[in-house]
Amino acid sequence: MFSCSPGNGLTDGSLFQAQHGYILPVPGYFGIIVTYQKETELIKMIREAILCKFGEVVLKGTNRGRFESQLTKEVKRRVELIGNFGVRNNQSTIYVTPRDDKAVRDLDLMYDQLSKVFGFAGICRAAIAEKNMEDIRRVAREYLPAVMLNYRSFKCEAKRSDKSFPLSSPEISVDIGGEILEAIPRLHVDLNNPDVIVRIEIRDDYAYIHAGQDRGAGGMPTGSAGKGLLLLSGGIDSPVAGYMMMKRGMEVDCVHFDSFPYTSEAAREKVFELAKKLCEYCGKIKVHTVSLTHIQEEIRDRCEEDYSTLLLRRFMMKLATRVAREQKCHVLVTGESLGQVASQTLQALCVTDDSAGIPVFRPLIGMDKEEIIRVSRKINTFDTSILPYDDCCTVFTPRHPKTQPELEKVLAQENILEVEELIEEAWKSRNTTVLEQEL
Repeated sequence: MFSCSPGNGLTDGSLFQAQHGYILPVPGYFGIIVTYQKETELIKMIREAILCKFGEVVLKGTNRGRFESQLTKEVKRRVELIGNFGVRNNQSTIYVTPRDDKAVRDLDLMYDQLSKVFGFAGICRAAIAEKNMEDIRRVAREYLPAVMLNYRSFKCEAKRSDKSFPLSSPEISVDIGGEILEAIPRLHVDLNNPDVIVRIEIRDDYAYIHAGQDRGAGGMPTGSAGKGLLLLSGGIDSPVAGYMMMKRGMEVDCVHFDSFPYTSEAAREKVFELAKKLCEYCGKIKVHTVSLTHIQEEIRDRCEEDYSTLLLRRFMMKLATRVAREQKCHVLVTGESLGQVASQTLQALCVTDDSAGIPVFRPLIGMDKEEIIRVSRKINTFDTSILPYDDCCTVFTPRHPKTQPELEKVLAQENILEVEELIEEAWKSRNTTVLEQEL
């Protein structure tokens, strides 16, 4: 027997001679396993596809097409970053198939990219078979041993979206289960608690066979829920807040406030690094930077220390609202969690919101720190967030900040300052940087 490992990608059109026959590679196919054949017979090989299955999109009504279109657009954008893949939307699934040798080699990379696309409930790599039991059996025998190396038990589940297929779903499961036991004798069937579920999906075009399905990124397609402006600091919370709103389909811009020279250039670069990590989920982000140095100095020199954090947050909200309106963002997004620090008590948040001219979304409001950290590790922002660089919120921190402020007293402190002049000065310092996803 002549065999080639999955992913060898023998797709250059050459004719390879095995011990008892010939192999004519077919573009997009891989994982060749050959037994005795006549010279003139074309050897069939196994082709893989990535199946991306819709999540909440299937619940939409007459506007479902818009969501599917945005989801397909995001998949195609990622495909263009990697290689020559076909993209097809059918039966609540987007099929991504390699079209050349390089694409076959890049299937793992493509899979990783698709796992970060919001809108999919599940994602899997599947072997493609013709819609007849002979070919389904062949593909199961040749494909599954390589992908079931780490399992001891299994069960089969078949699903027919094409009801004209001659066998019922239970009959297909029993048939292919027997083929697997014959091909991999060390396995046994466990219908209650299997290590892996082998699924055979009889769809309109082909049959698809896969062992195990990963959870998709969930949520809604990127850009399907309007646009918001994230107040991005260098901490743990705000990148998580941005990720969670992206997951709900929001397009996100960022605004970052610095206080150079009290904050360093390294702190600013840290924020850009966090934004780049968020680009892995949305493709592109605008980061607007605004200097608060003079505002913070004025608050320090002219206002009561206990109110300094609240006054700073109000200036941030005023400036963020102005950026949002310029960039056509509908809401502000922050990483605040109720009661986490002095400026995030219920009373303090109400004082802060009073200065915002548009709604403020706080997706972390009911989460504790451990929950937030778990998400930050999942999206790979935690290690960057904990780098020891100060941001503007840690400059001139009061010793005894107000935790139950009264709006009237906060406004009395704010009125000591030339608010409009300070905002205009800070506005002139703004810069915008566009960051794009990098592989």
